Amino acid sequence: MRSPVPDIVSASIRRPWVTLGLCLVLAALALVFSAARFDMTTDTAALISPDVDWRKQERAMEAAFPQLSDVMLVVVDGATPELAEDAATKLTASMAADHTHFRLVRRPDGGDYFAREGLLLGSREDVRQATAALIEAQPMLGPLAADPSLRGVDNAISAMLDGVEAKSATLDQIDKPVRALAEATEGSLAGKPAYFSWQQLFGSKSGPLSPPKRRLILAQPVLDHAALMPGEAASDAVRAAAGALKLDSAHGVSVRLTGEVPLADEEFATLRENIGTVGLVMFAAMLVTLWFATRSVRLVAAILVTIVIGLVVTTAVGLLAVGRLNLISVAFIPLFVGLGVDFGIQICVRFNAERMAGMEPYAALQAAATALGAPLLLAAGAVFLGFGAFLPTAYIGIAELGVIAGLGMVIALALSITLLPALVLLLRPGVPRREVGFAEFEPADRFLEANRKHVLWAFGASMAVSIALLPLVVFDFNPLHLRDPHAPSMQTLADLTRDPDRTPNTIDALAASPDAARTLVDRLLALPEVGSIATVDTFVPDDQPAKLALIQDASLLLDVTINPLDVAPAPSDTELVASLHGVAGRLKTVAGSSTGKGATDARRLAVAFDNLAGSTPAQRAAVNAMLSQPLTVMLDQVRATLQAEPVTRETLPPDLLRDWVAPDGRARLQIFPKGDGNDNEVMKRFRAAVATVTPAISGLPVATQAAASTVAGAFVQAGVIAFLLVSLLLFLVLRDVREVAFTLAPVVLSIFLTLATCVIIGQPINFANIIAFPLLFGVGVAFHIYFVMAWRGGATDLLQSSLARAVLFSALATGTAFGSLWLSDHPGTASMGKILMISLAWTLVCALVFEPALLGPPRADKSEDPLAA
Repeated sequence: MRSPVPDIVSASIRRPWVTLGLCLVLAALALVFSAARFDMTTDTAALISPDVDWRKQERAMEAAFPQLSDVMLVVVDGATPELAEDAATKLTASMAADHTHFRLVRRPDGGDYFAREGLLLGSREDVRQATAALIEAQPMLGPLAADPSLRGVDNAISAMLDGVEAKSATLDQIDKPVRALAEATEGSLAGKPAYFSWQQLFGSKSGPLSPPKRRLILAQPVLDHAALMPGEAASDAVRAAAGALKLDSAHGVSVRLTGEVPLADEEFATLRENIGTVGLVMFAAMLVTLWFATRSVRLVAAILVTIVIGLVVTTAVGLLAVGRLNLISVAFIPLFVGLGVDFGIQICVRFNAERMAGMEPYAALQAAATALGAPLLLAAGAVFLGFGAFLPTAYIGIAELGVIAGLGMVIALALSITLLPALVLLLRPGVPRREVGFAEFEPADRFLEANRKHVLWAFGASMAVSIALLPLVVFDFNPLHLRDPHAPSMQTLADLTRDPDRTPNTIDALAASPDAARTLVDRLLALPEVGSIATVDTFVPDDQPAKLALIQDASLLLDVTINPLDVAPAPSDTELVASLHGVAGRLKTVAGSSTGKGATDARRLAVAFDNLAGSTPAQRAAVNAMLSQPLTVMLDQVRATLQAEPVTRETLPPDLLRDWVAPDGRARLQIFPKGDGNDNEVMKRFRAAVATVTPAISGLPVATQAAASTVAGAFVQAGVIAFLLVSLLLFLVLRDVREVAFTLAPVVLSIFLTLATCVIIGQPINFANIIAFPLLFGVGVAFHIYFVMAWRGGATDLLQSSLARAVLFSALATGTAFGSLWLSDHPGTASMGKILMISLAWTLVCALVFEPALLGPPRADKSEDPLAA
């Protein structure tokens, strides 16, 4: 079998200008095609086949409840419950009016329904305590409702002091509001951020009915999947709306974004942050390595031009083959550069060796082609099959990467034996000034000859240790762990996962109907891994007659109190001063010389109000706003609460009902875990337990673990296919089982050594860095084929040869280029750079140490080898 490479090289260098012109025309056409047809999706759902079972369940849930996918979660935190509620109400209204950026905006934990019926969702005892607290606060609520201002507060205090003077109350009994008002007024006068909460004053500080300081807004933004950050415009719109409404830390409110859309956008923003630095380092490392490999600026230029044109053509061919790029397939760029540069280095280093032997450029190129033709073809074929092995897997992202990278290897080889020789001939690099090989490695060759068995035993021992460490390899396929933990959306998500009522680590299940869901709840709650479950019936209160009776009694008593016939107009500053002095005097009089805690706080408030009366109008206006704004929110909520009505499943608000019951009657269950939602092991047990009750599940814990299983299965499947295909190719060419083993054994060893190193340094294998293993396989097979083909051709002293130089600098070029990814701010990309460096280091060790020792002396029957040069 004669390699066609020498004939192709000869034809290319006979007419180098024609070859260059044709390649430039091809590149121009590819560039035009790529510019016109370029398409890339950032949709992570497109990375895995829609036909696997868990994706079918995910699609079924999305089809039943489309409003719950592609969402943005706005987390509103307030210094007080009133600030949080007021901010969430205003921001929701602003976002809902913005149809350019949002398709759907709603409040999963707020709105009219929860304001009116929320109290019913507590226990009967919760309702009794809440209504009793409101009735007890009636003396204060009346003046506040009639005059919701600082003056009304003064009137309320005066009313309470009337009770103290009438001996129907004590100062200790009214100490809670007096102390709270004193602290808030003192803080405001001192220039400190001061906020006041009437809900916290009248309500419970803990328990299910404690007033929340966090509110959520769920939105479906309008996405542009053609952009790197599809939801960026919507996120900017939220921030702009919050800024316009003064919802910021200066006003006691924080607005943060998380959810699948902001998380994905911030991930790409992190990738983009220092991409320029990473790219510059990668390019510089490649240039330096190529120069040390060839010692010729002209040869470096020839290799770079070949790589660039090859990349342009591969992009066009890849778009033609797969239609559009995805987040994984775009990695063909570094793969093409890393593997394509190997062909260029092999040819140029061998060209230099022939030039050192006295050949002219034309003859040197032909000699290099003759020597390398078969190894290059075999290496490219093996890499092509290795990448193509991913095609039948369910991991579409890596399968499409395999298609593009495999075709890229064909293109890289084709240009390396056409364009590259033509460029070398046209650029006319000079004769190398020093030995092309490594004469200084002569002692290493002698050492390997003399200690071959010891070297093989050492590698055998390292293989055994690596196999023993395999059970300790950590596979962390949680995509959240690949993101920057300091990014705002990730910090917000981490904050939510610590909130058991709002954790995103929940499982959604589908039931045939709400009644079937109720049956399913009983079975799921029996699992020790399940904490709680929400269904449509969660929002239909139980024990309603008793609870409504308590609320109706409170409503009868408080109706006139909280709904006065006349509401006083806003006070003037002069009226505020008079009111403050008046109530301060009464506080001092009633407290007198008493020593109790209530008397002490009464005198403290009297001093604070006197100081406020003597302060500036602006300061009094600030305190008036601090008290009156939350007062309005609190009074509105009290009025709504006292209007509670009976609730049935049929009377639930349509939007709320739609979140839990699909139009076809199927019902959704939201299952919360018991334990730490950030612990992978807890989540594994949680998902496995729920799956024993119902297979119709989806959600973050399901997608994370199922995707991990799919990806791991794809790599195992592709690994087996690649190993078999490459073994068959090698056997068809080499016709020797032992030589096939000589080629593949070092590749397998380098993979095991890489995994063992990951265990030692504590580096998990994840979605990003697992891509290093196809590269490791491709580079490893190519390197070892070069050595095996040279050995079967009778080559000796392999470490001193030009081949060793080509392999060394090819590995360094690939390793330093990919290693620069380690500098990325993106944790997933940085881990990929780390694994690539480690894997290429072991590949190099196996190629330059293990392979020569494994091969031993040249074949005695090399003259019969049909592939020998």
